[in-house]
Amino acid sequence: MTIILDAMGSDQYPDPEIIGAIEAVRILQEKIILVGNAEIIEPKLKQYSANSPLLAIHHAPEIVEMWDKPVESARLKPNNSMAIGIQLVKEEADSAFVTAGNTGGAMFNALRILGRIKGVQRPALTGIFPTRKEKCIVVDIGANADCRPEFLLQFAVMGSIYAQRVLDKPNPRVGLLSNGEEAGKGNELVKETYKLLEKSGLNFIGNVEGKELFAGEADVVVTDGFTGNILVKGSEAVAKLITDVLKEELMASIQTKLGAFLAKPAFSKIKNLVDPSEVGAAPLLGIDGLVFVGHGRSDARAITSALLLANTSIKNNLLEHMRENITMTMYD
Repeated sequence: MTIILDAMGSDQYPDPEIIGAIEAVRILQEKIILVGNAEIIEPKLKQYSANSPLLAIHHAPEIVEMWDKPVESARLKPNNSMAIGIQLVKEEADSAFVTAGNTGGAMFNALRILGRIKGVQRPALTGIFPTRKEKCIVVDIGANADCRPEFLLQFAVMGSIYAQRVLDKPNPRVGLLSNGEEAGKGNELVKETYKLLEKSGLNFIGNVEGKELFAGEADVVVTDGFTGNILVKGSEAVAKLITDVLKEELMASIQTKLGAFLAKPAFSKIKNLVDPSEVGAAPLLGIDGLVFVGHGRSDARAITSALLLANTSIKNNLLEHMRENITMTMYD
């Protein structure tokens, strides 16, 4: 088992990647390859006293920056860490690629090098959301701004397979994100997708609003990438607003500080619930290889979480299961 990490992906590369990889190796005792400029990575490994034989470096002299355009970067920077890392996934059995870099670059390189799983029309970026009960998968959260109903049907199939293999949900409940619970609500995309999901053989529970999502009423929620991206960014912003205001108010006086101290376990639980670092990365489902994309602002903890998620996906044979089942559950 090998996890390949883009060491030049995050905004603060390579420190979060190196620290996160060191911790992941300690936990997993599995091989992690750091892909990036060796002249930058090697001194950092020495700085952090990382001498595990399970940590290796694969030299890639070029970097896809956040502002780079995917097609241009592939042409102008063919030896970038993202492209070389994904190429290693193609060559290495039982492997996965993790990056906190440019999402468009990850999608482009994954499609160019690995291609799509047979039968998949559009890969989708998949988020794992905290809910009142357990985790919920939301797909798509940004890879496909414009969608057709059959794309959303495939998102539902892929999300269900992911929920089964990674979240251990034997018969995941699938909901369709809409502006109302009743059948017939939503725009034309939602209405047409509803008809397909009804006939799909999936455990389709109908339309869901945001309140049902966060209440944990569905295991998989399907939407187009434009709406899903607004949902994830809006949710993160609200969570940050609440935690920031709460922190300010709790530190406002001696009395509130005392109350905060007494309630610290409860506040810690809430913080962990809404912290994106707990998940670390989102899988690109539908790619014929395991590819995970994290936030550009990922810290070391987020990188470690992403590596652990990639490890779980390899161990649970997610890719093989996706290949075998994607066409079997499709509505014809």
